Amino acid sequence: MADAAANQPTLTGSLPLYKKPEPLNPQQHQGKGLRFTSRPFDFLKETHFVPVTMGEFGQSSSCFPVIFLGDAKTPVAAMGLRADENLFVDPETGQYERFSYLPAFVRRYPFVVASHGADSDRFTVCIDAGSHLFSDNPEQPFFNDAGEPTRFTNRAVEFVRRYEADVTVTRAFVKRLEELDLFDQQQANFQPRDAQGQPQGEPQQVASYWGVSSDKLKKLSPELLAELRDNTYLGAIYAHMLSLPRWESLITRAAARSAGAPPGV
Repeated sequence: MADAAANQPTLTGSLPLYKKPEPLNPQQHQGKGLRFTSRPFDFLKETHFVPVTMGEFGQSSSCFPVIFLGDAKTPVAAMGLRADENLFVDPETGQYERFSYLPAFVRRYPFVVASHGADSDRFTVCIDAGSHLFSDNPEQPFFNDAGEPTRFTNRAVEFVRRYEADVTVTRAFVKRLEELDLFDQQQANFQPRDAQGQPQGEPQQVASYWGVSSDKLKKLSPELLAELRDNTYLGAIYAHMLSLPRWESLITRAAARSAGAPPGV
């Protein structure tokens, strides 16, 4: 399953969603597991940016703007306009909007990994003991009576393992785009309008982020464009660029929620 907790690897930096991640092991978590509530996505309702991997750009782009944030240019799905509000989680029921794509970062929760260092390919699977799904009376225990991982846990660990492989691919993708100097600083703006649809006041900035510059992309040589095509990077770039008009739908969602409209309207 995971490496033993003896080395005590730790998670570094700020990790969205997670409150108290700790290495998963039978000594500490025997008899514990997950209990699923009637409000399964309460943990997500105050998170407006969720990391996505390169392979998710296509599906994510149908629902959210896919943008790059921070010095590391981490690709994320924008799921809201404010830091304390996810527009795809119903605050009244704790349910996620039906038929909208759910990023793998969310699907792996409350599991996560801790690395053993930059020079190691080993990792330890952790569990968020601060999650509202974490329970001393679980429906899905982490370990059986013999202290061995349950089928549920083994499947979760395998999902986490595949996710980390996708993260590695995504980092290589971002690194190559940086090497080609394809990023520039971009903004999403909102133009207030009156009841007749006419512009009213000055445009307001909704978000500032890194994005792929269409001008820089056009200037690449045919050889470099062929490289991006052949390693599947070009498809991800186009999915990112095609997702940006989704800012308009986020703005509409936010306005509808403020007006008291039902979720999804």
